[in-house]
Amino acid sequence: MRHVFIINPTAGKRNCTVEIMAMAKGLEARGEETECILTRSPGHARETAAAAAAGGPVRLYACGGDGTVNEVANGIAGVESAAMTCIPVGTGNDFLRNFGDMAPLFASAENLFDGPQFALDAIDCNGRLALTVVCSGLDAQVADDVHRYGRLLKGQSSYIASLAVNFFSRSYSHQWTVTLDGETVSGEFILAAVCNGRYYGGGFMPSAEARMDDGVLNTVLVRKVSRAVFLRLVGAYAKGEAWRFPEVARRSAAREIVIESRDRDIVTCLDGESVRSRRVALRLSEKRVNFFGPAGCDPNATCTAI
Repeated sequence: MRHVFIINPTAGKRNCTVEIMAMAKGLEARGEETECILTRSPGHARETAAAAAAGGPVRLYACGGDGTVNEVANGIAGVESAAMTCIPVGTGNDFLRNFGDMAPLFASAENLFDGPQFALDAIDCNGRLALTVVCSGLDAQVADDVHRYGRLLKGQSSYIASLAVNFFSRSYSHQWTVTLDGETVSGEFILAAVCNGRYYGGGFMPSAEARMDDGVLNTVLVRKVSRAVFLRLVGAYAKGEAWRFPEVARRSAAREIVIESRDRDIVTCLDGESVRSRRVALRLSEKRVNFFGPAGCDPNATCTAI
């Protein structure tokens, strides 16, 4: 079996390339065939994963943050002879939060190389896959602007600045038509979160019951409310308790969701990366990505039924 380590040297607070290469050397000592490839630019991890998958049976290690995981998943999606895992060296690592207490075990290739393989669902968003959460609206705008303010401010300060600008200085609602498995609703909305996994944005959990292999996408659609009500809602939303506000937060389990804007572009965030369009078409891509991890790991470890 080939083992290919796809390393993002710019992920996280420091370059972990030396440590990752040492892990690969450890597998070589066991007689495994290994290769380390450093990414050079956005999209390179996806290209590298696709090329490796085309060469026959392979296990790939996404060494970076959620963006690197997303790119590798897109590169191997639908290839039966390829499987992926991740070694977290990014800043957020929301994907691994789904594994609960076993998440720290992913830090070492020794726990991964011969681990069990299983298939994960994914979200197809306008032709690109996401493994965890696709969000549109206010929270996506905040995430998008964090990068802009991050040039001037550091850490949490950039997030606070982005939230303040979007919530207090701009129109924070949107004129949308949303179709959920053929049922259409229209009006003013603040955000929509389509969940295969449970975490995004550094630990926000819009849907506590979302499972990564159950064949449905758990969706939370929030209508426009006053700023005062929203400030009360956001804490519950972050903990997977939007059900406490049934009059404004619609929860559903769907396989196809379409969001169309009548007033302006929709900012959408896929596993942390932002895109813009007037129409967002999302559908379940069932059992699309092969994944492997430490023995006994469960991508639904933190799932709770509502």
